[in-house]
Amino acid sequence: MKKADTLRLTLAALFVALGLVLPFLTGQIPEIGSMLLPMHLPALLCGFVCGWPCGLAVGFVMPLLRSLIFGMPPLMPTAIAMAFELGAYGALAGFLYERLPKKQTRVFMSLIGAMVVGRIIWGLVSWALAALFLPNAFTLPMFFAGAFVKAWPGIAAQIIAVPLIVMALEKARLIPLNVCKSTNG
Repeated sequence: MKKADTLRLTLAALFVALGLVLPFLTGQIPEIGSMLLPMHLPALLCGFVCGWPCGLAVGFVMPLLRSLIFGMPPLMPTAIAMAFELGAYGALAGFLYERLPKKQTRVFMSLIGAMVVGRIIWGLVSWALAALFLPNAFTLPMFFAGAFVKAWPGIAAQIIAVPLIVMALEKARLIPLNVCKSTNG
């Protein structure tokens, strides 16, 4: 295994651990957790730091693993919908970050793109799960309330914190990790 692969795997494990632990800061109160979105930050940062494949895997696994270990969020439908949402966050943040031109706006564009698409995917999966088990239980107003109205504090925190962290890591030359690929292990 190459040095870069080992580093990427280690950092991905760190992001999973953060995703399991950060929700404890909300005091296990679901209303606060749904406002501050503590698992979203590690998924997004993993995509930026480790690339889209790790971002996808970490984002998808975190809510499911946390549900199975701690019982929160509830597996059905919350953790399942979150798995798709956070997987999209990590994958799109990493994918867009790697592909957009290296300008000051690259981090913001990647973040906003990942957040918008991730929210849409969450809505579609939530709607599909509701349609399978409780017809007409997930409406468009419920989508907007869950995706944006209730979540605005977490969205604001992500828009502030993620670019600051990513730009600090760039400045310290800690990302992108693909610079490690040019070394021989």
